[in-house]
Amino acid sequence: MSQPGFWDKQEAARELMDLKKKAGAVVEPIDQLRSLLDDAEGWIELGAEDPASVEGDLQSLVKQVDHILNKVEFQLMLGGEHDNKNAILTIQSGAGGVDASDWAQMLLRMYVRWAEDSGFKVEEQDFQKAEEAGIRSATITIDGPFCYGNLKAEQGVHRLVRISPFDGRARRQTSFASVEVVPEMDDVEDAEIPKDDLRVDTFRASGAGGQHVNKTDSAVRLTHLPTGLVVSCQNERSQHKNKAQAMKTLRSKLFQLEEAKREAELAKFYGDRASISWGNQIRSYVVHPYQMVKDLRTGVETSNVKGVLDGDLDGFIAGYLKGKKIAE
Repeated sequence: MSQPGFWDKQEAARELMDLKKKAGAVVEPIDQLRSLLDDAEGWIELGAEDPASVEGDLQSLVKQVDHILNKVEFQLMLGGEHDNKNAILTIQSGAGGVDASDWAQMLLRMYVRWAEDSGFKVEEQDFQKAEEAGIRSATITIDGPFCYGNLKAEQGVHRLVRISPFDGRARRQTSFASVEVVPEMDDVEDAEIPKDDLRVDTFRASGAGGQHVNKTDSAVRLTHLPTGLVVSCQNERSQHKNKAQAMKTLRSKLFQLEEAKREAELAKFYGDRASISWGNQIRSYVVHPYQMVKDLRTGVETSNVKGVLDGDLDGFIAGYLKGKKIAE
């Protein structure tokens, strides 16, 4: 990176910066632990004759070491083949009418907040508004170290119970939305998909974009006919760029679908893709008559519903990863 002309080839430079960031996420906690242990040895030597004089400093060091050890332990749970990759996350509203569309948008906000709090970059790929409120579906790419390893814990159906803000009689409503997470697979970018297996549709982008969205069919929708997988992209002003990003997402999903055949949990999810309703949820978010979020796979729960919806997901992610590690 210190070589002259490093930024002359910006795409290659960004790839190297991304690689450095991911490597740093592994190495830096270990370096921090080594430094803290060296400091501890120094304090112990200083306090050899008067231990009480360094007790407070050593207690502070122990807390720091404990915090970093927890980070390293969490890191060790992210040892899957693709855990270090970026994540492509798709949210789809399910049963529950307008409440389900609103719930899907609440989930989108939750994941964007989690990503931002984690220092990750979020890029909107597709956004389909619902007729009355909320969204029918949305796809975002989350760019950062071990994004997929973390977010794979979120794949499945999410259930919300609350007093509906769209019901004039203020009745309790249960609604559902699904979350699909796949790793962004750069290394399968050149994998060939037969043209006969694809249907390509173009349409005018919705959402932000000013006059551009009303004048050009820049958005692209790809349908993979053998599997029924559908992906869309309307983030870029260029139809060519949107198609390239949609192809990348489709390849990632096809790759994950093949992987799912060897993993019973994912295979079941893909088999039940159309059923975003009762009996399939992985997590319940209850706002009324009491406050609770509970993961039905791990038993992890909290009464801080607001915190979770504001992106505080680390407890649920850690619970899932620990459970999976034990099962292995």
